[in-house]
Amino acid sequence: MTDYKEEQRNEIEALQSIYPDEIEIVSEKPYYTFKLSVQPQNAENFPDHAMSAVIAFTYTEDYPDSAPIMQFDSTENMDDAQQDSLMEFMKSQAEENLGMAMIFTIVSAVQERLTVMMEQAAKDEEDAEERKKIEEEEAEMKRFEGTRVTVETFMAWKLKFDAEMAELRRLKGLGDAGNKKPTGKELFLSDNSMVDSDVKFLQS
Repeated sequence: MTDYKEEQRNEIEALQSIYPDEIEIVSEKPYYTFKLSVQPQNAENFPDHAMSAVIAFTYTEDYPDSAPIMQFDSTENMDDAQQDSLMEFMKSQAEENLGMAMIFTIVSAVQERLTVMMEQAAKDEEDAEERKKIEEEEAEMKRFEGTRVTVETFMAWKLKFDAEMAELRRLKGLGDAGNKKPTGKELFLSDNSMVDSDVKFLQS
């Protein structure tokens, strides 16, 4: 007959040796309840995305032939969906390791999963920033292209109007044109400096 109590005590002693700073024994009766703090590898390289979890384990009467009771005591940088996904992952790990001491295996798997989740979160943020940068550059290019087309349109109109004015002066004769007081519109359109000023305004 399997002595479950003895197996459980032996595993607790092993876990205390492996995780001296991470494990906290909450109670021993009727069955061991303890907490383990789990952090991903290289968390210091991702200070803005470092994830962690404090997992509470409770042995059952016939553990390890049945899975331990598991729940999150606390988490960091994880939303509800991520917590649910991680818990399902832990349960699958427990099912795969029934019949043997499994806490170390579960904790190691969680550590690896947290590392992947942390790196993915950092990559997602980097990708989002890159997309934002590209969108801003594209918007700036569109603004520039719009300004350039406006200037070109204005210059085409100016050339056409100059030709029309030259033809008008030719038909009326230079003498008549000189004796006639030009209108304000004619003065404006014949003043190259004012045209240049308009072009500069359109380019700004």
